[in-house]
Amino acid sequence: MGISVAEPGEGRKTTGGIDFDVRLAPAQFAPMSRIGLIAGNGRFPFLALQGARNLGHDVTIVAVKEEAFPDLEDSARSAGADFHWVSLGQLGKCIKILKAAGATRAVMAGQVKHVKIFSTSVIPDLTLLSVITRLKARNTDALISAVAELMRHEGIELLDSTAFLQPLLASEGILTERMPNAEEHEDFAFGYRVADAIAALDIGQTIAVKLKAVIAVEAMEGTDEVIGRAGRLAGAGVRVVKVAKPKQDMRFDVPVIGIATIQAMRTAGASALSIDAERTLVLDGVHVFRSANEAGIAIVGRPRKEQRAG
Repeated sequence: MGISVAEPGEGRKTTGGIDFDVRLAPAQFAPMSRIGLIAGNGRFPFLALQGARNLGHDVTIVAVKEEAFPDLEDSARSAGADFHWVSLGQLGKCIKILKAAGATRAVMAGQVKHVKIFSTSVIPDLTLLSVITRLKARNTDALISAVAELMRHEGIELLDSTAFLQPLLASEGILTERMPNAEEHEDFAFGYRVADAIAALDIGQTIAVKLKAVIAVEAMEGTDEVIGRAGRLAGAGVRVVKVAKPKQDMRFDVPVIGIATIQAMRTAGASALSIDAERTLVLDGVHVFRSANEAGIAIVGRPRKEQRAG
């Protein structure tokens, strides 16, 4: 069914309103230590917190106040994790908090809207300003890569953001009850070439197609907005292709879908979705596929070997 998770009540805990299998955890992170969690919006940070705590790690959360859900603080308290709020431009404060806590490894979990990263309303501190002034390109990958390098220099290694959520990575093949029909397969094949090219340019990860025509391309607005725009432009029958970047750095900006993605597709009348297996997080687990099944939406996981390599 796309990801290996237990049914509700079988070895599961609920965090942030989402079931998460506590029995499945990556063995390579067995040694306990303090983990820093840099939290953006969505349920990703809740799940990363639970995954790290399930392995016995102490966790220090640094939450971006412009993005993170307010109830993350309550979840942190319940999980026995330290919690701090910072503004989006306060990179120096973030690093100072993690170093004071003794965290030598950290994960980034949750979206920070790209448009906010480059907004004039964000006031960078001296640490972030020093990073920005050295950038050769003003795109998300360049900025976050530079931040990761600075953190490494400060003694904090950024981990794969899926490190504690391996069970929620999409599998390959048909993930729903309904298989894509011939027309949808053709649109996927057409869409992969375009989506891979767009992702390689660090423009976006998602496109919407219909009858081998590109209807909408993601830039800074996000997947759900792209789906909605495609529905308004082309009506029912849109197919959605979401890909990882050819040189996807799994430490940040990993492709994510959830219940909200399926809700956006249902509203737009989109009929099928392709995601990249092993490199896309399905945050709401089996609930995503159940919702898709109810709507008759087909979801497929593009095999790793068919994805564009960097």
